[in-house]
Amino acid sequence: MSGVDGGGRRSRDDGNGVIMREGGGRSIESRRREISRRLKEISERQKMRRMKSAMRRRHHMVASAEIERISNLLAIPDRIKEESLLIYQEAWNHDLIHGRSIERMVAASVYAACRKHNVPRTLEELEKATKVARKDIMRACKILAGRLSLRLPPVSPLEYVSRFCEKLNLREKVREKAEEIVRAALERNITSGRGPTSIAASAVYIAAMLCGDRQTQKAVAEAAGVTEVTLRVRYKELAKKLQINV
Repeated sequence: MSGVDGGGRRSRDDGNGVIMREGGGRSIESRRREISRRLKEISERQKMRRMKSAMRRRHHMVASAEIERISNLLAIPDRIKEESLLIYQEAWNHDLIHGRSIERMVAASVYAACRKHNVPRTLEELEKATKVARKDIMRACKILAGRLSLRLPPVSPLEYVSRFCEKLNLREKVREKAEEIVRAALERNITSGRGPTSIAASAVYIAAMLCGDRQTQKAVAEAAGVTEVTLRVRYKELAKKLQINV
């Protein structure tokens, strides 16, 4: 059945009670489909937002628990623990977590927070605590520093001396002597291109011998997280260039 509406456009009944308009007009059924499509899109977007929100909360809980565990294990101060979590959250906000493991980014966040506030924790310590390889922690840390504009000051061997002495239960006299050796090495630019932990470990080893508190190379190497070979090469180099008889 067909007819003419008030605007002069022809219309017809498609036999199912739906009015079909000619001349470019849209049918009720077409509009219904369009509305249904839009509602579906809105529903999908809302569902996606809920999923992302739930995923964010889950990641946050996992990261928070892991940072808490690492901080307790390495005796990291509360302020550094909080900074670690803030860095991780920023990484999430900048979509840096996608495609990378939570463990790796958490380890990098903790290391970056420690570096930022000059709290000496070595890559070796982070590796043992997290089971994430040192090179992966460092690589992730560089990503965080670059993308989040973090200013991470260079690590000085002086920062590690006190910590290594504490681990080895060495006297204050040894610590002072080791720091004296490191300062002399820094002044003469002997440390350039050398790892700060190996320099600190070597200074502690030499200082312990000079102060009559001799330690085995194995003990010092384990405390510093370096190999005995590295320690042996580095301490001999320091002793020679600083003209220290050991």
